[in-house]
Amino acid sequence: MTETILAAARSVAAQGTTVLGLTPTIGPASVENHVEAILSATGVLSAVREYTADPTRAPVDAWILAGYGDQGKEALMELVDVPVVDITEAAAVAAMAIGDRYAVVTTLDRTVPMIRERLAAAGVAARCASVRGTGLGVLELEEDATSTDRAILARADEALAQGAEVICLGCAGMAGRAGELSSRLGAPVVDGVAAAVGQAESLVRQGLGTSRVGTYAPRSPKPLAGFGEFEVE
Repeated sequence: MTETILAAARSVAAQGTTVLGLTPTIGPASVENHVEAILSATGVLSAVREYTADPTRAPVDAWILAGYGDQGKEALMELVDVPVVDITEAAAVAAMAIGDRYAVVTTLDRTVPMIRERLAAAGVAARCASVRGTGLGVLELEEDATSTDRAILARADEALAQGAEVICLGCAGMAGRAGELSSRLGAPVVDGVAAAVGQAESLVRQGLGTSRVGTYAPRSPKPLAGFGEFEVE
């Protein structure tokens, strides 16, 4: 799935942009509930910290979190100095630029509240018409492309019939499908991975990074039991 995500990201990246994939070595195989979301966020922080602490690794200009509705963006923003872009928020921002109301088509129904929470936290929930589950688990998405497309299209058709004007693909595992699905639906479909690449590139070109005034000010030194590698001096 990481390779699928990378292919989608590289297909829209500007000339001169290098897209690298980093998969955590600890955490769940996929994120489909709150426990897995917290464990995944911890795995992401650990992977990023290990990468940035290694002087032999290429420097990174921006990080993209390729998990739809996952937690951890704010923590990662505190950890690194470069921009951090979440595909959930990036997809919504792109959708609102091309239509009035958007809908999200995602995986299991139980993840719907998690995505709503993420959209609300990002301040983009007001124009979300609905979030709809396909009933497919994250790892099922790549098992049968025809069945996956059929499930996405069915939920997307429902959303469009009830007022949505743009569809956001609510899982990074759906990356690379937007063009074909848009053609079949007759309405714009946003791939959060692709949207995040463009947003990240724009922030880098503008020389913008996370504000260190207030919310994301430097952390105070304190013991972090069991997580000494994250302590600051």
